[in-house]
Amino acid sequence: ATIIGSSTSSCIHHHTRIQTSVSGTLAVEHLLGMASGQEKGRSELDSLAREGQTVVPGGTGGKSYEAQEKLAEGRSRGGQTRKEQMGEEGYSEMGRKGGLSTNDESGGEHAAREGIDIDESKFKTKS
Repeated sequence: ATIIGSSTSSCIHHHTRIQTSVSGTLAVEHLLGMASGQEKGRSELDSLAREGQTVVPGGTGGKSYEAQEKLAEGRSRGGQTRKEQMGEEGYSEMGRKGGLSTNDESGGEHAAREGIDIDESKFKTKS
């Protein structure tokens, strides 16, 4: 078990794995089988969430543990749906164009100026 900070309570130190992701959010995975222990850990996470901390990766902005879980799930599913609609190529092509944008010009303008070929048909809305 990895323990971050001295405020981690001793009742969960053997049963909880806490990891910090790249974005600085805390991912907490319960390894405890008893419901009472899980409820206690969950209530601690809920109070952290209510203080404004992100305790579920992708749950930024959620005001409770449950709200963060739902936000993370919706964000993940939204990205997956767009990927399915556009196809893998269109999705990564769109990212390339976005990566070319700056404060001065859009990705399309930059691509045109540099002579970079971007196939618009891959990610334009089709009806």
